[in-house]
Amino acid sequence: MADRCPSFAGAEPRTRTLTAPPSLTPLLARGAVLSPFKRPRPDAPVPATRLVLSGVRVDLAHLAAYERVCGFATGADVLPVTYPHVLAFPLAMRIMAARAFPLPLLGLVHTSIEITQHQEPAATAEYELAVLVEGLAPHRRGTEATVLTEARSHGRLVWESRSTYLARHRSREKTPRNASPKEPTSLPAVAEWHLAQDVGRRYGAVSGDRNPIHLHPLTARLFGFPRAIAHGMWTVARCLAEYGPQEAVGVRAEFRAPVPLPGTVTYAVRGPSFELRAGELVHLTGDVRPIHPRSE
Repeated sequence: MADRCPSFAGAEPRTRTLTAPPSLTPLLARGAVLSPFKRPRPDAPVPATRLVLSGVRVDLAHLAAYERVCGFATGADVLPVTYPHVLAFPLAMRIMAARAFPLPLLGLVHTSIEITQHQEPAATAEYELAVLVEGLAPHRRGTEATVLTEARSHGRLVWESRSTYLARHRSREKTPRNASPKEPTSLPAVAEWHLAQDVGRRYGAVSGDRNPIHLHPLTARLFGFPRAIAHGMWTVARCLAEYGPQEAVGVRAEFRAPVPLPGTVTYAVRGPSFELRAGELVHLTGDVRPIHPRSE
């Protein structure tokens, strides 16, 4: 990974506590309006704000809809390992749709996520969520931002993640320092999935992520994609639903190539490693590893 630019010139970010979840529709509209005026570069400053939202309760009907779209078993009092990302998504959008965020929201591509789940989050618990942009880094295809998300219950950190988001533009970065070298596919195939054209729209409805690149071929073409592509977070959620239950775990996933919709993909796994591929093209690689539960 390339060295990241300092977010706040060494200063601690200021914390801003929200009283209610941000509404996604006006944020998406604001981000769309501001996007054409942004000129991303890896040395730009990022918002020095940590957004916090307390008293968050899970809507169990929404959770069940998310589980159905992603293939998780429903009914247990446990959140899927990827669900806190959805809970905190409005906070991330609040930051990334702001004028101070230097990357254009439209066309932003999720390139990787690293999750640390210190314990299984209960579906009926109350959470405090926090989101912070840690910094920017050059990427061979543009500029990448790292977003830190945390979920606490009763003051205890139960879940955290770091996601990277890419704004594609001409870059001086020649060597692919942000990507792992490709290796011959070796994981044995476990399942083949036929993905419908509306996967992006269905996931967008339960996640709130209605980036145009995921919704329709026409809107995807505006950002250089010949067809709509699946959300990275849907692909990793679908793989983890197939992988099986996770308790205290670390999950890493790299979104290596877009998954066009409709399409057919192969899920493969061996030990802690999994991947999603189509023929020789690897779309997603990841691993699941147990960790020691976080002590008080």
